[in-house]
Amino acid sequence: MPDAPVDVYADQIALNLGPFGCTLNFGASLPIPPAGGGAAGNPVATVRMSLEHLKVVAFLFRRQLIQYEREQGVRVQIPMDVLNQLRIGREDWQECWGPDNR
Repeated sequence: MPDAPVDVYADQIALNLGPFGCTLNFGASLPIPPAGGGAAGNPVATVRMSLEHLKVVAFLFRRQLIQYEREQGVRVQIPMDVLNQLRIGREDWQECWGPDNR
């Protein structure tokens, strides 16, 4: 009997790219921030893939989310404070999601 798939929750991600592939390190925030600015989360999963696979997955995620928003009549809003913390410029965001901030 095959092993059951791993089921985890993550609210953090670190993306590491190299010339031959990438590593996605997912984590979950700690209930209490660590003193002294240590690691802010517990690792929950590591996923490794080729750069080609990463590019296709990124496209599929975006397409699926746009379809979900359209079908449900909702917009998943990301506050500008979050984009600023992630150092994502408004122009870059709009280039990806459109001027209506999808």
